[in-house]
Amino acid sequence: MVKDLICGMTAKEEFKFEYKGKIFYFCSNLCKNEFQNSPDKYLKHRHRSYDAEKIKERKIAYFSMEIGIDSSIPTYSGGLGILAGDFIKSCADLKVPLVAITLLYEKGYFIQRLDAQGNQQELPVQWNPKDFLKPLLKKVNIKIETRDVFIRAWQYDVVGVSGYTIPIIFLDTDLEENSEYDKGLNDYLYGGDQWYRLLQEIVLGVGGVRMLHSLGYTGIKKYHMNEGHASFLTLELLNEMKRNKDPEWNFDAVRELCVFTTHTPVPAGHDQFFYDLVDNALREFIPSDIVRMLGGEERLNMTLLALNQSKHINGVAKKHGEISQLMFPEYSIESITNGVHSSTWVCDSFKRLYDKYIPDWKNDPFSLRYALSIPNDEIWNTHQEAKNKLIDYVNKKTGIDIDSETLTIGFARRAAAYKRADLVFSDVDRLIKIAKDAGKMQFIFSGKAHPQDAMGKDLIKKIIIASKWLEGKIKVVYLENYDKELAKLLVSGVDLWLNTPRKPQEASGTSGMKAAHNGVPSLSILDGWWIEGCIEDITGWSIGTPQNTESNDQQDASSLYDKLEFAIIPTFYVGREYWINIMRHAIAINASFFNTHRMVQQYVLNAYE
Repeated sequence: MVKDLICGMTAKEEFKFEYKGKIFYFCSNLCKNEFQNSPDKYLKHRHRSYDAEKIKERKIAYFSMEIGIDSSIPTYSGGLGILAGDFIKSCADLKVPLVAITLLYEKGYFIQRLDAQGNQQELPVQWNPKDFLKPLLKKVNIKIETRDVFIRAWQYDVVGVSGYTIPIIFLDTDLEENSEYDKGLNDYLYGGDQWYRLLQEIVLGVGGVRMLHSLGYTGIKKYHMNEGHASFLTLELLNEMKRNKDPEWNFDAVRELCVFTTHTPVPAGHDQFFYDLVDNALREFIPSDIVRMLGGEERLNMTLLALNQSKHINGVAKKHGEISQLMFPEYSIESITNGVHSSTWVCDSFKRLYDKYIPDWKNDPFSLRYALSIPNDEIWNTHQEAKNKLIDYVNKKTGIDIDSETLTIGFARRAAAYKRADLVFSDVDRLIKIAKDAGKMQFIFSGKAHPQDAMGKDLIKKIIIASKWLEGKIKVVYLENYDKELAKLLVSGVDLWLNTPRKPQEASGTSGMKAAHNGVPSLSILDGWWIEGCIEDITGWSIGTPQNTESNDQQDASSLYDKLEFAIIPTFYVGREYWINIMRHAIAINASFFNTHRMVQQYVLNAYE
């Protein structure tokens, strides 16, 4: 009898399978099903992945409040989580010795439903972690107020192109030993009040470090905080060093261990907690004067805590690095521009095209520069296949008869006021005139508003109202429940990707990068990554000018309309060969650079080494 040893857990009688004369016992149906689908690959790459030696090899611990690795695992809300998932996938492809830590959200983010007026309703997500994750035996506890809160872990393995595996550890407080309140600490992503969020971040930072050590990950050389939510890990490292060997607080030693990536130039995006809450939660965990010294005098600023205890600090685009440096001038802040995982975001039709002309593109996304040699008709036909797939989906979902011959413009982001999804409807009369005189266009929107974001919800309603105003003149669709699968349909199926954030609030943005991987050019505000990615009339088009450091709604709308009327629509309908050339350059210039393989390599060289 052979037992499954991957998870380090007790195998169960009900999860058994016979193969080549041996009986294999597994801890869950997930492991059993993976084995049945490809037993030899399973045994070769996964059966030995987590023995003691493999665990000791892990040198980097990557902490993120959310990780979007699969649409069926609803532990992400948007860009931050999707980026984390893409980053981890590239680490697996490139064999970076990393382990990731996040929280398990039993009720996910939410399922979005929209009524005819555009009112958003949030429904709980129904999913069972046992169907996707492997339970681990180890438990740890942390002290919150005067009580012990126990934490268990689940594991998901991300397998790279060569079979190298990155484990994601999901932390879970839903245990019998805990109070009813503590059981629910990982119910909702970004749910609850300030107290709820504070305790979640203590579980992630303090509990995450303790869980890693309990599982045997004792060789970690770098702790990477993906945004400030995980900053409590720095306090746990300080405590741990003092408990084990240092009579004094060894701030320099912790700083050597830590890497911090900040993701937002918006002050409201940096978590802050009143000290009466912090003191009540942490109690004797660490002296209050130490926390105030590292995290700020008036309130605990989680970004400041990470800044003070990290040797390497970076923003997520060149411009964002500059803005972050201005926000925190006393710190040295670099920049590593975000990317996307190429093979995740390339649609099926373009995968076949790249496999034909650029065989090694999955291992080496930089080789997508060779897209310049792909024939025009093959690029166009490949795009039309993706477009028809999107249009079929939209027509079945909405009953609105959009068609494949019309210029189709996509906009899908989190519904937040600063993203200005309604900017294109600033002057509906001019938009109608452009559609009549220059050429037809149709719009597909999608995106969720945070349950507590009234302005974001109003934005969705404005677009729904605009769609009714434009009925019979310009077709406008708003698709509900934006997730990874829908995103992939959109970024590959539209003809043009629209992005209109208010300057300088776009830290990076990655949706346009995903579109570029599918040959879809962008029309975007010159902010975030698009400052680096826009070559006018070559990879896409800009809204406004680089000289405008802050946005003006009226000027931006006018620029948007001018580009549609005089550049984009005529090129799409009359200059088809030129349009395809722009598609080709979007792939060759932008997709070949704005990918997480390049991003991970920069982290390894600049931050981890």
